[in-house]
Amino acid sequence: MEMTTLSSAPAVGATPESLSQQAHRRLIGVLGLLLPVFIYVVAGLLPTVGLNRWKVLNSVSSYYYTGAVSVFVGVLFALALFLLTYPGYRDVAADRIVGRVGGLAAIAVTVFPTSAPDGLSAPSWWRPSMAVIHYVSAVVLFVAFILFAIWLFRKSSIPRRRDRPREKRRRDDICLACGIVMIVAVLWAASAMFTHAPIFLPESIAIIAFAVSWLTKGEARKPVMQMVRRIQQRMRFSGR
Repeated sequence: MEMTTLSSAPAVGATPESLSQQAHRRLIGVLGLLLPVFIYVVAGLLPTVGLNRWKVLNSVSSYYYTGAVSVFVGVLFALALFLLTYPGYRDVAADRIVGRVGGLAAIAVTVFPTSAPDGLSAPSWWRPSMAVIHYVSAVVLFVAFILFAIWLFRKSSIPRRRDRPREKRRRDDICLACGIVMIVAVLWAASAMFTHAPIFLPESIAIIAFAVSWLTKGEARKPVMQMVRRIQQRMRFSGR
């Protein structure tokens, strides 16, 4: 639940705890935003024998078997750590419950990899049951992302939407849109069970939508705008 006031000054009422939470959300958002592009680039820079160097693989999870494995595993474990330690609001236990469930799911996605892409052999320790656990965990992880976006991030101490500050309503709308995009993207990816089509694109769309919702909740625009203002002030000062 977001504790909102009618004041538009971001610094008023800010506490070390609230600022820490905002930084926490921004870090989670940045990790998600970078993941799809970063694994593709690193996999291309560190090519894997048996795979076309710059060809997009069928899924994000397939990059476990490429030169981007350290990025894939590292980002997911970092994401899991942030979710497991996400404090949320003191009076909203669902924040912590959904965060912990999502964090555990992110760890399971990493520990139990999907099947190897065409052209590569699975490791000797891999079992088909691991792919099942991987898929179930991925669904649970995205469900957690969706719950944050369409439910938890849009809660407020002000019951009626029209009474909330315009900035809060704007963030709520963005989070809702991100949640809807994630639902559509996850259903699109799930359809691959019947169509056998690649799911890298719908997975990436869902991950980016998740990232945008966390960056929006973390009000990531504010520090960016503050930095732009400081740069403009320095440019005006140096031009005198």
